[in-house]
Amino acid sequence: MSETLTDLPSPSRNPAPENRPPRWAVWRSPADQPRWARPALLGIALVALVLYAWNLRLVDYAPLYADVVKSMSGSWRAFLYGAADPEATYTLDKLAGSFVPQVVSAKIFGYSAWSLALPQVIEGVITVLVMYRVVRRWAGAPAGLLAAGIFTLTPVTASLFGHSMPDGALVMCLVLAVDAYQRAVLEARLASLVWSGVWVGLAFQTKSLQAWLILPALAVGYLLTAPAGLGRRLRHLGVAGVVTLAVSLSWVALYELTPADDRPWISGTTDNSAVAQVFGYNGLSRLGIQIPGAAATNLRGGPPVLGESGTEGQDTQGNVGSKAHDLEQGNVGTKGQDMAGLPDTRAGEMPAGPVGPPGGDESKRESRPDPMGWTKLFDGHLGVAIAWLFPLSLLALLYGLWRRRGTDRTDPVRGGLVMWGLWLLTFGLVFTLGAVDHTAFVADLAPAVAALSALGIVMFWRAYRDGGGPGWVLPAAVAAEVAWAAWLWSHYPNFLTVAKWGAVALGVAALIVLVLGRVLRGASPALIRTGLVLGVAAMLAAPATYAVSVLDPDYSGNSFDANAGPASGGA
Repeated sequence: MSETLTDLPSPSRNPAPENRPPRWAVWRSPADQPRWARPALLGIALVALVLYAWNLRLVDYAPLYADVVKSMSGSWRAFLYGAADPEATYTLDKLAGSFVPQVVSAKIFGYSAWSLALPQVIEGVITVLVMYRVVRRWAGAPAGLLAAGIFTLTPVTASLFGHSMPDGALVMCLVLAVDAYQRAVLEARLASLVWSGVWVGLAFQTKSLQAWLILPALAVGYLLTAPAGLGRRLRHLGVAGVVTLAVSLSWVALYELTPADDRPWISGTTDNSAVAQVFGYNGLSRLGIQIPGAAATNLRGGPPVLGESGTEGQDTQGNVGSKAHDLEQGNVGTKGQDMAGLPDTRAGEMPAGPVGPPGGDESKRESRPDPMGWTKLFDGHLGVAIAWLFPLSLLALLYGLWRRRGTDRTDPVRGGLVMWGLWLLTFGLVFTLGAVDHTAFVADLAPAVAALSALGIVMFWRAYRDGGGPGWVLPAAVAAEVAWAAWLWSHYPNFLTVAKWGAVALGVAALIVLVLGRVLRGASPALIRTGLVLGVAAMLAAPATYAVSVLDPDYSGNSFDANAGPASGGA
């Protein structure tokens, strides 16, 4: 990753102000950025704040999770172990770090549903700002602003950061890890790489092994790109890896070093082992791999299977009973549905034909069943949460790698593409093969999708402006995105039909202008700029519509399954 991209617009091509703006003048851009960059970023951050905080007054408590926060905020022992009850007799199937931001907020503002959700609003705005900084360093201010805007208008993030869910802290920590990694890889700086490991370790405290899925991207990116000898690069990765492991497992070590009789029972296990909970129940079991001591899960990664003589409170191994685990997994709701408003699929099958809320809002009725296999990220409730810009981001990755073929090992542009591409593919592959209990899981894909999509828009625009064969990549990307968005939107055919056909019409108009700009000799700059604006608007119209729908509480999701639009599960 680089301070500038030699073949893309960059901050260095804009004249720097002679005088550095005062520190308090936060609306003024620094000397190395265009004058319009900071005001535009603050506008995007304001949009994010409005989207995330709009429903704070109406937000719901997350069953069981809210009880843990209440227990932790009233007892140091409960805080230390993340206990779910004031007597600190048992935990949920999460590490205590999952709930620390909510506990802090509850201590400051009092215990309420909105105070438990407030930390996620703050985490979301921080993530938007850091996304700009990361991508600006790599691809310039225009790409940075696009990345921040795309991340803000991703449906799953628009809902996630408005609810009290640990996934918000996870996404923020991962983006901060990349921010530190970026400083490290530019100059082979060990201290920055160690800080990246610290952030990954803190992310581990929120969602266990899910945080480690970023490690292949960071390790390969550093090993490939850092400007240092192989031995030094390996040593740096070794030191950062040790730090990552130490921070990640600090809370697990606390559990394991405390005698079993002196600590709460650890849910998600049959032997009261934090290792079994973290690496088994919350880790390998999601891929169908059981390890000793981890409670069994169903096909969807839901509650453990109780023994024949288990009671509602506990099973024969002392696990929390079925009702509690159903709540933890979001499987308790109306008849025929789980808490996310999705069809009850714990048997691993989907109903045939159209599905949706019985007698409910027609805008939430589905035209086809949700996919359950390897295609589950590409359609249905997961698809409309995250998949809108998959074609654009993948095309940007392939085109960028092709453009940078034959460059030096330390080429920062190619290194950034490798890092973001591995992030996207690693998380995507694991989610494809494993159980996705809550839609919020796929928010981990949002930073990579936003960064690659923003870079793609800038690259394709430059190729279009310069002409030649690569100039057709931008019209091709717009056509692919409009067709893909029409397919995803057709899963909920009755949702904002006017907006749907408006987005399609916008895409058609963009394609007409873009093609005219290529085939007409001497096309005016105004026509070319119009094509770019229409093309970007057409590609972002569908996900933006879904994201903005969270302003309506019926489409804002809930504290167990973040999603926007008709897949939100609201009544």
